[in-house]
Amino acid sequence: MVLHLIHLGRLEYAAALDAQRELVEARHAGRIGNTLLLLEHPPVLTLGRNASRSHIVATDEFLAYRGVEVHEINRGGDVTYHGPGQLVGYPIFDLRSFTPRLGAVEYVRKMEEVLIRACGDFGVPAQRVAGRTGVWTLPGGSVAEKKIAAIGVHIARGITSHGFALNVTTDLRDFDLIVPCGIRDRAVTSLELEANSDMIHPAATMENAIHAVARHFGRVFEHQVLWLESWHMAQVPVSPVEI
Repeated sequence: MVLHLIHLGRLEYAAALDAQRELVEARHAGRIGNTLLLLEHPPVLTLGRNASRSHIVATDEFLAYRGVEVHEINRGGDVTYHGPGQLVGYPIFDLRSFTPRLGAVEYVRKMEEVLIRACGDFGVPAQRVAGRTGVWTLPGGSVAEKKIAAIGVHIARGITSHGFALNVTTDLRDFDLIVPCGIRDRAVTSLELEANSDMIHPAATMENAIHAVARHFGRVFEHQVLWLESWHMAQVPVSPVEI
């Protein structure tokens, strides 16, 4: 199968929501195949279905001063932050297109696997943590594991939306605006901070992270990745109807 990948650059969160809605509708109708959007957002906080508003630490006045938007959305999970230097991915997949069909939990585990492998490309050992969705660094000495990627998805009639956020060169001070994912006892980190800078591993740049994530999406989900300029190029030709 082919996975259509579209890199949108930096995009306002509301525009990304509109793009996802349009793509989900197109995937339901069979007008496109499985599609992955990769992008960055300006600073924004999103509240999932299970979010507590109390997990936003900053005041509304301070958020307005900083120009940080807040969106309540239908993905799973609590509150999270998106911003420059963070690679965000929105897979628009039909879980029924896989053989055998993917369940919700298996889909999330596969997305975690993609991000674990991508972190490994930069010399960053990463793992799952039982009961805490996402991707985490390994603990070391007295330092507990840190969250390097968040995951929150929505699935309706077998079609996925929302997805993951991988901290690449993110300014981690912006996470002080919130209690990330409602977890108070663990810190967040980024590829830039954790990566091994040597002759073996690539530099932890956004461009390199995009290519690593795209490559591992293809391998883990067993799709051939095809880069497109726009999602309209992913549309499936419709045969003319005979009257």
